[in-house]
Amino acid sequence: MNQKVRRFIVVLLLAVVVYGAFVALSGYRVIESALRAFHWWTFAAALGLTSANYVLRFLKWEFYLKRLGIQGVPKYESFLVFLSGFVLTVTPGKVGEVFKSAVLHETHGVDPARTAPIIIAERLTDVIAIVALIALGSAGLSGGWFWTAAGALAVGVGLTLILWPLPLRALIEKLRERPGWGERLAPRLETAHASLIIVASPGALLIPTLLSLVGWGLEGVGLWLLLSGFHQTAPLLLSVFIYATATLAGALVPLPGGLGVAEAMFQSQMVELAGVDVGAATASMLLIRFATLWWAVLVGFAALFLLRLRHPSLLGGEAQR
Repeated sequence: MNQKVRRFIVVLLLAVVVYGAFVALSGYRVIESALRAFHWWTFAAALGLTSANYVLRFLKWEFYLKRLGIQGVPKYESFLVFLSGFVLTVTPGKVGEVFKSAVLHETHGVDPARTAPIIIAERLTDVIAIVALIALGSAGLSGGWFWTAAGALAVGVGLTLILWPLPLRALIEKLRERPGWGERLAPRLETAHASLIIVASPGALLIPTLLSLVGWGLEGVGLWLLLSGFHQTAPLLLSVFIYATATLAGALVPLPGGLGVAEAMFQSQMVELAGVDVGAATASMLLIRFATLWWAVLVGFAALFLLRLRHPSLLGGEAQR
């Protein structure tokens, strides 16, 4: 856990550098002037919409647990376990959210190999929903087709890898032939693949994708509200498009939380597509990242704290006393 905290601090420092660079390039006084006239209730509303997305994503988590036949986890604790995964949301593609599988194992003894594939299914349905939002908001935009195609390609590759079992089966057989770690890993991969087929099969995609569509759409509305808080007028669908493309770009690059890439997409599109002032665009970018990426991290640490109150031995808690 200490190593994870150190990595988080490194990412946090990187974020400070990135955000500082954007402020310096945009002009501190211009941003300060924009913030002086900002309606802060819109930031609170954006936080509320993001939090509503967390509830919808939790419903996805519960949906997957039910499909896997995992029972006996109280809803309150399941919610905290789900939120605890946000501690590592700043990993590339949010794959660090597999952390919640480790937490569920320590708190309720559920095999991590059974629940880790849920993260793959979550990302898959998220990408499908974001591609749909991009397609919805890109009508009349020349660059919309590129991100729609990129997202569709990612979805296609993901589904192919999930539904075409031969490569993974071949890998498992190779591992069985290797004494030691190979023999130990092969059964874990078999368990994980069996769960993956259940949670990411076409029949299991509809409900989670609809939840993702509404949830990520709400965060796009949050960006629209922030822009209105800076007295900037941008169409709602265009704001959702900007949010979706920046989010997808940040997810596809192998950088923690998409740092630098997502921010650049947010700012450039707000200026070029929506005609937003540079100062307001930079300030809106900073606030939407605080209301989504960094708010998730804070929520994750709060959930982990509450879980450790109920389970003092979680993550070696008692040993550290």
